[in-house]
Amino acid sequence: MSRMGDVLAGIHATWEFDSDSVLIRFERGIRTPKLLSALGERRIPHEALAEVTLTPGKRGTVVLHAVPRRGADPLMDAAAGQLKEGCDPYRLVLPAEREVLAEYYADELRAQVRAAGTGAGFAPDEPADRFLVAPPQGPLQFKAYDGKAGFDGTQVTFRWFWTGASSAKWKVGDQSFPVASLGGVEWRSPDFFDGHLRLLRREGSAEGGTAAGPADQDPAAVVFGLGYGPVHESLPFAAAVLAAVRSTVPAAAALDRVPVDAVGAGRRDPADIAERIRHLGELHQAGLVTDEEFTAKKAELLEQL
Repeated sequence: MSRMGDVLAGIHATWEFDSDSVLIRFERGIRTPKLLSALGERRIPHEALAEVTLTPGKRGTVVLHAVPRRGADPLMDAAAGQLKEGCDPYRLVLPAEREVLAEYYADELRAQVRAAGTGAGFAPDEPADRFLVAPPQGPLQFKAYDGKAGFDGTQVTFRWFWTGASSAKWKVGDQSFPVASLGGVEWRSPDFFDGHLRLLRREGSAEGGTAAGPADQDPAAVVFGLGYGPVHESLPFAAAVLAAVRSTVPAAAALDRVPVDAVGAGRRDPADIAERIRHLGELHQAGLVTDEEFTAKKAELLEQL
């Protein structure tokens, strides 16, 4: 077993191996991806990991990759697979001449991950039932194209900019969303054309649990754009909100908010079923519902048609 405090330094990051976790410290510098610099450091419990891989990298490097379990890290759940490789905080890039050393640590970490799963009674590839990695500490505000988003730990606020907000958003005015009224967060990377951050309302809230069309028309969303809502600002923000929502609404409770009629209650309106499936998809995308739960609940809903 690796000794507590063993350190493996790579490009842009250093991993320190402890008895129950890996402490990842990211460098701060102009060559370090801004997201990694913004994260600073993160402690990853062994029980938050699914597997550990070591693969050849680019330009004479190898990549040690600690793959997180689904549902274990609010940052990765909010990212939903949209991060570029260089911004993945679970990848440690090393010079190829350190491959033997990297393989040693990869083997040790694999053993610790397996032991953590055995001790807690779960398989490492099983989704986590709660977040095991702390959410990023900040930033708690950022500028989007059409407004300024803020989060104080209990509510999210959107303050519209007259230069970018649509008339629909100006009509309803600035918005405040208590965490207790939210069911999830949808983050669409600013690297894409339609980048945005949308708050998914909890079913039963005043908004009825629905999202209102395109992000530029939805008062529960802010739109990104060139220079607005960059990944290193908007993604940690989304992760912090998602973690707050999850602590208020456990995944099982969120799933229960996609109701299915009792057997024998008769056929439902297809439009109503479609709306419930859409809402279920939002919960799934936000990380509040597992793949298995999504498939099973969707099948139940379709049976009502």
